[in-house]
Amino acid sequence: MLEKVIQVTNETGIHARPAAILVKVAMRFDSDIFVYRSGNEYDAKSIMNVMSMGVRKGEEVHLKVNGPDEAEAFRTITALIENDFKEA
Repeated sequence: MLEKVIQVTNETGIHARPAAILVKVAMRFDSDIFVYRSGNEYDAKSIMNVMSMGVRKGEEVHLKVNGPDEAEAFRTITALIENDFKEA
């Protein structure tokens, strides 16, 4: 399992467009990908879960990735969040 605390720097936080991008990217991987915020667990492969987080710019999220392709998934999702949801 890989995990990291990441500060969200995107202007709109993780709202509609960034949430859709996060889910789209997370769905590419077989690993379980969860984001934790304020003690709650959110499935990064569920648009409803991700949208319900309500993360704003400057807030931190805790990313946890576990599974067969966790290293690649972890690198990709971390980079996505740190680069303001701009896909590489």
